[in-house]
Amino acid sequence: MEELLVYVLLLYEELVTENEYHKRLDELFLNNPENDDLLYLEWETDLKKAIIYVRTHIDYKNLDIEQFGKILMNKLKVVYVNCSDIKCFASRMYRLWENLPVNLQNIEPFWTLCYADDPLSWGDVQQTRSIYEHMLDYYTEIDGQNIGC
Repeated sequence: MEELLVYVLLLYEELVTENEYHKRLDELFLNNPENDDLLYLEWETDLKKAIIYVRTHIDYKNLDIEQFGKILMNKLKVVYVNCSDIKCFASRMYRLWENLPVNLQNIEPFWTLCYADDPLSWGDVQQTRSIYEHMLDYYTEIDGQNIGC
């Protein structure tokens, strides 16, 4: 469910398309057709209801934070690379942070979504980019060594 949570959060913020969500849901269901949650979501045609279903059926206390974070950062890398307006990206990242589960908001790398745009207030685009790029690479670095994707 961690992956679906990423997709519904990004879908809610219009950072992935409905087609991307449905394609990934189909793949997950085909890999695990016995999963009742995936079956329900396959049949749910109302996207808002699907988003609510995922948000309310996640066990946030047992959420695999590392898996969730890796998936989220990989999806955000694509958005970042394809976004030419850093101010627009920053605005969307702050809204994403606001919609994260409360138990994730104040831990890294998710906390970065809240403050990375601060240098933009004094015109420091490079520092903002640097902060975001460090966040996006959070799971690819171990002890300062880049391990790649």
